[in-house]
Amino acid sequence: MRFLIDAQLPPALARRLTEHGHIAEHVTDIGLGDAADLTLWTYAIEQGAVLVTKDEDFRDMLLLRGSPPTVVWVRAGNARRHALLEWFDPFIERVVYLIESGNDLVELR
Repeated sequence: MRFLIDAQLPPALARRLTEHGHIAEHVTDIGLGDAADLTLWTYAIEQGAVLVTKDEDFRDMLLLRGSPPTVVWVRAGNARRHALLEWFDPFIERVVYLIESGNDLVELR
C-alpha cells in the first residue's frame, strides 16, 4: 500500500511503514512540506496514496469531496517521535485491513 505522511507527523513514520513492506513518503522528503492542503490532497490522488495526517481539515475534505484519497486520521496527542511510532505500530496491519475493506476514513485514537 502507498502512504503519504503529512507534515505534523515525523518522517520516521514513513520509514516505519516502509519497514512493514509499504511504500511511504513524508511530505518534507518530496518537497511538499509547506504545501497547501489541496496540493497534498491532489498529490495523494495522483499517486494513489493514503493520506496519513493529524489535520482534521483532511477529514473534512473527505466528507465534502469524497474519496479518493483515503485518509488515516491520527488523533493521538503530542508525543515524542519514538512514543508515537511505538503507539502506531500495532495499528498498521489493522489500518491496511480497514482500507482494503473499503473504508475511506480510518480514525486512530
